[in-house]
Amino acid sequence: MKNTTLIFFALIVLAGFIVISNSAYVINETQQVILTQFGKPDPNPITEPGLHFKVPFLQKANYFDKRFLEWDGDRNQVPTKDKRFIWIDTYARWRVQDPLLFFQRVTNESQAQTRLDDILDSETRNAITRHNLIELIRSTNRQVSDEVDLGEGADLIADLATVEIGRAKICEEIINAAKPKCSELGIELLDLRFKRIKFVDDVQQKIYERMITERKRIAEKFRSEGQGEASKIFGDKERDLKKIQSEAYKTAEEIRGDADAKATAIYAAAYNRNAESREFYRFLKTMETYESTLSKDDVLILSTKSDFFKFFDNRLGR
Repeated sequence: MKNTTLIFFALIVLAGFIVISNSAYVINETQQVILTQFGKPDPNPITEPGLHFKVPFLQKANYFDKRFLEWDGDRNQVPTKDKRFIWIDTYARWRVQDPLLFFQRVTNESQAQTRLDDILDSETRNAITRHNLIELIRSTNRQVSDEVDLGEGADLIADLATVEIGRAKICEEIINAAKPKCSELGIELLDLRFKRIKFVDDVQQKIYERMITERKRIAEKFRSEGQGEASKIFGDKERDLKKIQSEAYKTAEEIRGDADAKATAIYAAAYNRNAESREFYRFLKTMETYESTLSKDDVLILSTKSDFFKFFDNRLGR
């Protein structure tokens, strides 16, 4: 009898614990709850954090996040208005704005991501097909360097200075078009951006080849200009060198001429002093001539009356 009472008391405690645990639930600062009873949602969402109670076993707490959530779209190949096929990759931020409507339309975040795929991918495609590629890759009419060459895409930017809409406004168009559809699901679309815009592979390869060719052309231009400048410097060096050599030769000849003139004047002055000086001068010049014209191996056949033999003759006469 005593054991039966203990068992009954334990069962009561256990049942009480189960009831209490099924009637109490906790909401933290990042959550909000919709209560459902037999699948029918309570129209009043619970957003205040803390300990809350519900009818046990009959009501169920459905949690939803209050924070900003991420949507990352799939990469899609889309044609632009000017018939350029590109890969477009987008991402967005959203949050649960109306928990009741969100629960009724999509039930949970996984289903919401699927619905956002349909809505945002569709609106992104529509926006891209309405605009030229240049509007997607530029946001302003900022001046672009003249040396920029997109190769195969060069004809895409023939009117770079006339961007009328730009990437930022196209994103706004997509957001404005998608917001009403998201609101019908209890979702607030906060932002959407292009993560990456890329040419399809065959066009991209051609662009890379053209960019490489353009870089080589610019390098060859710089190399040619350098060679031209080097030739000019070398030519200036040769001209200056010849000019310096010519001026040096001219100066040397002038100095040599002045020296010869002074030597001649000295010789003439010495020759004109008196007869003995003239005779001595004649003797010295003759000796110099002998020294410069004769060697020990030379043999001369001269007349005794020759001026060249004059001093020998006098010497022999003595």
